[in-house]
Amino acid sequence: MTSTLTALLYLGLFLSQTIRTEKQNLSKPIIWAKPDFMIPKGKQALIFCQGTPEAVKYQLYFEGHLFRQQSPKQLGRRNIAMFHIPAMTPLTAGQYKCIYRSKKLWSNPSDPLDLVVTELYDTPTLSVHPGPEVTSGENVSFYCQLGTATNKFFLLKEGQSPHLQHRYGNTQVEFPIGPVTTAHRGTYRCFGSYNNHAWSFPSEPVKLQVAGEETPRFPPLCPLTPDLASWDHTAQNLLRIILAFLVLVALMCFLAEDWLWRKRAQEKANGASSQEHRRRFRTQRRLIE
Repeated sequence: MTSTLTALLYLGLFLSQTIRTEKQNLSKPIIWAKPDFMIPKGKQALIFCQGTPEAVKYQLYFEGHLFRQQSPKQLGRRNIAMFHIPAMTPLTAGQYKCIYRSKKLWSNPSDPLDLVVTELYDTPTLSVHPGPEVTSGENVSFYCQLGTATNKFFLLKEGQSPHLQHRYGNTQVEFPIGPVTTAHRGTYRCFGSYNNHAWSFPSEPVKLQVAGEETPRFPPLCPLTPDLASWDHTAQNLLRIILAFLVLVALMCFLAEDWLWRKRAQEKANGASSQEHRRRFRTQRRLIE
């Protein structure tokens, strides 16, 4: 019984320490941009940062330096700060991260957000070979050409903005794709660039059509923007419930052990009293005889 209680107490202390550690190590926030990570020159951009519901202050960092501070807004269960960029320029294009403060603690930085300004240079030309209509299993190549010399090209499939392909080149590059499947169907554009965050005008769209059996598409295993605050609180509440249950079990074990100890003590006392009574009875009989 004692070893079981000791184990429960150690487990309770471990869970208690885990809860305290979670409070001291805040979850990193989520960062994203609207209308997209690519913003035409002169257009406005919005950067959002979401932390836990207890967040009271947000800081936005640009290329490692503090860019702006903002108090949060409560949107339903979500605690979000919004940072407004009135007009995108090459000076505001780059890598952003955000952090938030809860009580006296600051969170770890978010994952990086690469914000790109477009429409800075000439318009490239995009073509596809052997043609825009192919059969599943064929090899396809996109060619992106820009009249002005540059050093990098990007190929973007619409609807898959985070998934970019890039190639280094001067005025033209090749993007080989294949063997293609129906999953490659879609509209493509390309950009020229002198760096990762300042791009040309987009090319005219090229629609790739792939004939063949449909490739099965499965829904994502988790949402792209998970409710960070809800998950964090669910985990903490679960740990608190487990800790309370263990404390209750430990208390019941203590009460049971105390009851058993009292019962044994009472049985010993009753046994000792019975023996004393018999001893006195024998003594009295001897005296009478």
